[in-house]
Amino acid sequence: MPLPTVNHVGLSVADLDRTSTFYRTALGMTEVVERVEIPEAGVRTAILQADNGLRIELIERCGSSTQEFSDPMDGAGTQGFFHWALTVDDLEQSVGALVDAGGWVVSPPADGARPGVRFAYVKDPEGNLLELIREA
Repeated sequence: MPLPTVNHVGLSVADLDRTSTFYRTALGMTEVVERVEIPEAGVRTAILQADNGLRIELIERCGSSTQEFSDPMDGAGTQGFFHWALTVDDLEQSVGALVDAGGWVVSPPADGARPGVRFAYVKDPEGNLLELIREA
């Protein structure tokens, strides 16, 4: 079997429109690949895609509950997915773009464990944790 590739990341959100605007503005995910509405289940979804093929599926479901991590170490204390990581060319510029679009810094740019690697953690407007990584 050939090795699989990533198709998209799925993220449950409280406000599909607000979160879509954030990812379109902050990460250039301007193409809407798919939209689904299931009114009887209170579900709306959108798959957004950037020019480089990066995709995220945002899923809004009425009555969904939040999962909140104060920082990356807090998230590691709960089993399951707690952040998604993106490789970026310019760490400071990318952090700034996320903040300008409505996110906030959880862990400012810092040196990583491997030489030449820098990283930062930012939350989107719904509190979902993103790790940004720049590799030299």
